[in-house]
Amino acid sequence: MKVQGSRCECGNSCRKQEGKAMDLAIYGAQGTALGVYEAIHNLYPRRRIRCFLVSERGGNAEYLSGIPVLELEAFSGSLSPKEKGNIEILIATPENMMPAIEASLKEHGLLCYVRLTSSRWAELMNCHHAGEKEFMPLRALPVGFHRADLHVFMAKFHGDKPLSVDYDLPEWITPIQVGAVRSQKRVADILDCDGENISAKNGNYSELTALYWIWRNCLGSGSTDSQGSDLSDSAWNEYYGLSHYRRILELTEDDVLRLVDNGVDVVLPYPMPYEPDIEEHHKRYLKEADWKAVQSAVQELQPGYAKAFEDILKQKYFYNYNIILARKEVLKEYCGWLFPILERVEELSIPKGAERSDRYIGYIAETLETLYFMYHAADKWAENRLNIMYSGCKFLI
Repeated sequence: MKVQGSRCECGNSCRKQEGKAMDLAIYGAQGTALGVYEAIHNLYPRRRIRCFLVSERGGNAEYLSGIPVLELEAFSGSLSPKEKGNIEILIATPENMMPAIEASLKEHGLLCYVRLTSSRWAELMNCHHAGEKEFMPLRALPVGFHRADLHVFMAKFHGDKPLSVDYDLPEWITPIQVGAVRSQKRVADILDCDGENISAKNGNYSELTALYWIWRNCLGSGSTDSQGSDLSDSAWNEYYGLSHYRRILELTEDDVLRLVDNGVDVVLPYPMPYEPDIEEHHKRYLKEADWKAVQSAVQELQPGYAKAFEDILKQKYFYNYNIILARKEVLKEYCGWLFPILERVEELSIPKGAERSDRYIGYIAETLETLYFMYHAADKWAENRLNIMYSGCKFLI
């Protein structure tokens, strides 16, 4: 990942002094931007990161890792024209926001910038986490001989905005329409309202209605697949997973060959860091009453995990998006753990889940996914550790 140079997406030449790296500002102040800071600080410790930039202060922190978070207007106003030519901006936001940010940077005379696309993010994370055990990249493993049999379902909704680019998706990705029971419009051949389902709960569960459909109709939970085949016995090389219409795990053909022979149980997107910890992150999306319902449901149904919950909440890494690829039996066990908790949260919520439609269960599931897989990645909690590997997510625009 080249972040040392001054390559500009806008095509303008930068006033980089010969032999001297330019100061760097990171545009963004959420998990992506903080992850970028940690990676650059690790890989290029001499590179000076001057600040994080945001359009408006809003609810953003004043500092991240001791680095100030500044509004673009104030920051650009403090610089001379010469100084503006000697600072590089790394845009670390969702890709659909980048064109507007670039236009704003140009307007303020900051012409040396580069997009941190999802592919560049993945490359940076691969380098950052290479050689460590906590978030080991999948591609750090040797390529094997046995190809995994992948079945990844891409959640699509009838109201999704059209993508601006046609993508050639891997053959192992199959679209599934979520919330299909609520619309006559069809955007996929497979519907989450067929078979055993919770399609009507899509307003709260979001993409999780697809995960529920996978669990009940594909993973051998006493049912059959869409072709009527008995799935009570899992094949040794079968992996199932969930992605979104805008985000998919970045897996090469070599990565597919790494899964079986290296005994990989789960592949997750690289976690995002949040300060001071992930307990603060959930407050952005959940009401306090809903959070208490989560804690009560975990304590009631999974007291062993409840003991680890506080420690996990007090660390800073969080699994976003509910995106996952897992060995068939592993995903089945996870779903069997997850959905009873979510159902109990609906009952304990004020107002109850049946009386609302605000996606809150989808947000809660991200926290529970973090709890479950961090629990099973640590010797101090889990009796049966899982072999968890990591990959980047490609953002489709």
